Amino acid sequence: MTRHLLAGAALAFAAPATAAPLLASVFTDHAVLQRDQPIRIWGVAAPNAVVALDLSGEQGLATADAKGRWVALLNARPASGEPLTLTVKAGAETQTVSDLLMGDVWLCSGQSNMEYPLRRALNGEAEAAAATDPHVRLLQTGRTSLPNPTDTLPAQAAWKVSAYESANNFSAACYFMGRDIRNSTHAPIGLIDATWGGSIIQDWISGQGLKALGGYDEGLSVLADYANDPAKGMARWGAMLDRWAARVEPHAANWAKPDFDDRAWATMPAEQFWETNPGLETFDGTIWLRAEITLTKAQAALAATLVLGPVDDIDTSFVNGRQVGSQEGWDFKRAYAVPAGTLKAGRNVIAVRAIDVGGGGGAWGPAKDKGLKLADGSFVPLGGSWRYKVSTKLSDTGLPPHAPWLGTSGLSTLHNGMIAPLAPYGVKGFAWYQGEANVTEAKEYARLMPALIADWRRAFAAPDAPFLMVQLAAFGPQVDKPGVSRWAELRDVQRRTVAADPYTGLASAVDLGSPYDIHPADKLQVGLRLGGLARKLAYGEGLNASGPAPISAVREGGDVVVTLDQPAFVYGSARPAGFELCDAAESCRFVDATVYGDKVRLAVPAGYAAVKVRFAWADSPVLNLYGQNRLPATPFELPLQAPSR
Repeated sequence: MTRHLLAGAALAFAAPATAAPLLASVFTDHAVLQRDQPIRIWGVAAPNAVVALDLSGEQGLATADAKGRWVALLNARPASGEPLTLTVKAGAETQTVSDLLMGDVWLCSGQSNMEYPLRRALNGEAEAAAATDPHVRLLQTGRTSLPNPTDTLPAQAAWKVSAYESANNFSAACYFMGRDIRNSTHAPIGLIDATWGGSIIQDWISGQGLKALGGYDEGLSVLADYANDPAKGMARWGAMLDRWAARVEPHAANWAKPDFDDRAWATMPAEQFWETNPGLETFDGTIWLRAEITLTKAQAALAATLVLGPVDDIDTSFVNGRQVGSQEGWDFKRAYAVPAGTLKAGRNVIAVRAIDVGGGGGAWGPAKDKGLKLADGSFVPLGGSWRYKVSTKLSDTGLPPHAPWLGTSGLSTLHNGMIAPLAPYGVKGFAWYQGEANVTEAKEYARLMPALIADWRRAFAAPDAPFLMVQLAAFGPQVDKPGVSRWAELRDVQRRTVAADPYTGLASAVDLGSPYDIHPADKLQVGLRLGGLARKLAYGEGLNASGPAPISAVREGGDVVVTLDQPAFVYGSARPAGFELCDAAESCRFVDATVYGDKVRLAVPAGYAAVKVRFAWADSPVLNLYGQNRLPATPFELPLQAPSR
């Protein structure tokens, strides 16, 4: 691929003859181009074609490579609300896009809390109706999951001028952040909403990024097979799942066999999520389900399909001990061909290994739709209940291998479909609100989060671009004693990631959540906190844009002193809540704390050998420690240090 730039050359552009797709799909009418840096324009033309560009009087040339790909760099321009027109010509083909502005572009991404639309936020309808600033431009990529990278956005994805129609379904947090930046800088702003609810971070990192990180080679290989031969890819993933199951539940080796005695197993309705059953309200992990169907000799001789309806989240299904299929997707209806010779006259056993990685769980949907569909068109139902047995807890086994091609829980597929078509568009920075789907793997998230940041900076040729991260909001039951908290673990990973990278910022939402709603509606405050970080990191404003964060925890006499990065104060009490000390056996206890400016002094119980301190260590912590900027202190865990001498 070759690049050319002609400054001030006079090129004759004919009137547009066709709307040939010479430009990459991210370049549409109403786009914002990133100010104060060379303007990168690219697209596809005929192989080796010369491509002429004109951006409102500035002209340039590019030469397409052997595959037709071309790229040109035009001169940097300052912010301007004066509309520009870009015309591109290659041979007889011409394409023009108009009403372009020079300003700042921010890419917002993540799962449902970033996806959460403006119309559903607090006062959302009124906010959307007021979203009429013509210098705010919005682009929604739409949801696209692909096994291989694409350079094309869906046809409906186009830049739009902010208005009720374009803003009401746009990311609320992203919109409020952009509006705050716009009100401060007065420059045009372009916001890109590339989000998908329920998505894991692995799906947003490119294949190149995951290979560099390591640990995902087999999954990426399976994904490549699936792209070329879906049946082969599915078979390889099924084998990965079987190996995982054999390792974590060897006790269940015989549970699919028809002669296994399951009479002591409990029963549950065949049409409900298992979390609606007493004792399983919060269960995530593996449960085996079994049911029986009686067939005549004539029925057993027919070709058949096992129909189960949806299974939340992953199933491996058996008929008379023979595996007939595996699939992932909480709302995908399962239908598996039963190999000839599997069925028999009389009793037939259906067994399902169901794995739930969060919420719901099990084979749900109408019981009348579960059974064997026979080749003669008849249907033999399973009946109204399953016998079931709990096998393993997810907290003990860790996550199973996800189907790597599956949007939201795969490997790189959302990057391929939603990020790759954007890169390397000029951007000012990134905003990220994700992590709920990865709370069971905080240790791995500590590797993945820096990898995603590096991956996106590389893809957008923006090595120092600010990366803003929302720290997870409170969600889940409140507690009256210290304990394990997966949400707190992931929040601390987010904190440590930001502490290690000076071009990142953490907007804590821990005080904006609800124990009962994973999607808190106050996205205005999330957006304002992101906007404050952007103004500090990207625009050099002298803001204190984060709440107190820890620097150290040191033994001092009979106490522990935690040093914060800024003075703090307490709301509603004389003392801060939520400080714990833990010993080497991971036994933790709440302790009294007193705030003195940027110091918090913790009273150590007599005879207690503390080794670390934790703060706000719960899914939904009670938090009353704030900075002078009225932003909450971040949850954290720190090892205790010996006093300096």
